[in-house]
Amino acid sequence: MVMPVVGIDAMNQHLAEIGKCVSVGAIAPLILDGAGWHGSPQLIPPGNIVPMPLPSHPPELNSVENTWDYPRRDFPSHRVPDTYEAILDARRDAWNALMEKSNVITSIGTRKWARVTI
Repeated sequence: MVMPVVGIDAMNQHLAEIGKCVSVGAIAPLILDGAGWHGSPQLIPPGNIVPMPLPSHPPELNSVENTWDYPRRDFPSHRVPDTYEAILDARRDAWNALMEKSNVITSIGTRKWARVTI
């Protein structure tokens, strides 16, 4: 989803889209950072999503912030788009390029201390 603004309405649309992707009968935990709209009582998560807010200021727990740094740094840098559509195109291209590099996402998001043991 590409949206011109973020906020409660955008988050509710985002939650609805995520909910459509969760397997039938499954529950998806959704980790939320401290964005103001993430904790709003006006959020309407689908029944198959459980919001899990992070504690305040936990950069070591929020690897998605590092993931966003990668496309910001490597793709649209050193360019000044002429139009809003050009901005959207650049962001979409950056996102699609990142999605083709699952190894990069894994390396950015991996924490040595966060291992699942069974």
